[in-house]
Amino acid sequence: MKYLKKTTHKKVGKQVIGSHSRPRLCVTKSNKHIYAQVINDYKNQTLCAASTLDPEIRSQLVTTSTCLAGKLVGHAIATKSIKSSFHSVIFDKRNYPYHGKIQAVAEAAREAGLNF
Repeated sequence: MKYLKKTTHKKVGKQVIGSHSRPRLCVTKSNKHIYAQVINDYKNQTLCAASTLDPEIRSQLVTTSTCLAGKLVGHAIATKSIKSSFHSVIFDKRNYPYHGKIQAVAEAAREAGLNF
């Protein structure tokens, strides 16, 4: 199963590449937390990041692995990205289905003003 995930991520990784004008919004989740990063792949540089480990997000949550947590992470990454003057990004959901927490992050980022 891990092998299939790695090969799927390699296939997707070749297609989804972020540049300086349009960086990549990469969303990752674990059993406990949700992470989002805005990445410039040409410079191998993380431009901004948000996760449920951030104190301002964590203080608003009871559990950090829900769709509500995804909405807060999506809103936080969108505001940080817009402050850094990145209004348009490429959404990279890795090998996760567009459902649940991943969908909540994407919709909250769109509502906060980020363009995909």
